Amino acid sequence: MHICQLMSLPFPPEEGVGNHVYNLSRNLIKDNHEVTIITRGPWNKIQRENIDEIDVIRVPFVPLYPFHIHLHGLSVNKVFKSLESEFDVLHIHSPLCPLIKTSLPLITTIHTPMLTDYRDAKLESIRIMLLKIASKFVSYKLESKILHASDIVMTVSTSIAQELKENYYLNSDKVFTVGNGVDEKFFCPGKQRSKNDNRYILFVGHIDREKGLFDLLECGRYICRDRSDVSFILAGQGRDFNILKRRVIKLGLRDRFVLLGQVGKEKLLELYQNATLFVFPSYHEGLPTALLEAMSCSVPIIATDVRGNRDLISHGENGILVPSRNPKKLAEAISLILDDEHLRTKYGGNARKTIENNYTWDKVSDKILRCYLSFLEKQQ
Repeated sequence: MHICQLMSLPFPPEEGVGNHVYNLSRNLIKDNHEVTIITRGPWNKIQRENIDEIDVIRVPFVPLYPFHIHLHGLSVNKVFKSLESEFDVLHIHSPLCPLIKTSLPLITTIHTPMLTDYRDAKLESIRIMLLKIASKFVSYKLESKILHASDIVMTVSTSIAQELKENYYLNSDKVFTVGNGVDEKFFCPGKQRSKNDNRYILFVGHIDREKGLFDLLECGRYICRDRSDVSFILAGQGRDFNILKRRVIKLGLRDRFVLLGQVGKEKLLELYQNATLFVFPSYHEGLPTALLEAMSCSVPIIATDVRGNRDLISHGENGILVPSRNPKKLAEAISLILDDEHLRTKYGGNARKTIENNYTWDKVSDKILRCYLSFLEKQQ
């Protein structure tokens, strides 16, 4: 079988959705299938190369918002039409891709719905206001067209599946929850740390207001005031990186709040394996890759009680869930875990078991492949 994966993000991957597409593609290839990825490229030419046995085609993309999707769609449809006869399945991955005209089975995976992403966002800036307007009048309509044209809609979490049924009016029989995966062989627990090692609280992800990082900074003021042996490390890039960095300096926390920027995979593993605990204070999620990676490394988890996070974390079993936008509750949960080695061991061990039982790439890609094959069999 030859699967065409369509995404509208850089490749090789730089973040969660790209990692999902890459790892799914590698597992499909391991099972003797062919994979072609069509994605965005430079504005003036088509690029084609082979990356880890994946055929990658980069199609011209012009970042002229909000017309970029439609302009990109003209190029994508032209390239896809010339190759359509080679493929058996077309699999589209959100965020927003252009709608493709095809007679092939059309599968769409929604990683995070555009409408619900900004529906509950507070109007803290002009940017958020514009995103809410664009989400309602542009993104939602296009995404809805793609979803209703799809033969199968996959989601990474049960909460997203429910939102698609309620807000996009999809029939339950075409929506399947397949989850997200992690390479549990690479992201694995490290050696037992010495009690004398410096302790740090880790966050990995986009440096963005919607990730709750200004709440984390406020929480850090409480923690750093009472504890001299704990620091915070944040790994990632994002549009609020410089704003957050200036706020850290203004609060006098430069030595206790370290912003690393984007880090490589080996460095990321080292950060997970040596972290005292992992915090994820976001306002909304799909099924976050960073949370999966931290759990796979047996790091005790504190996350906000929002969709996506609560698919992974069972409060009091494999981590702690706290209300979003509540720095004080977050600080209380951090203090609780810092003071209780037994809880850290329990939550970290159970987090690893959660990954092994449900979220390895072998298990996730097998679910997706079964969906492909089941639909193709029905068509015969």
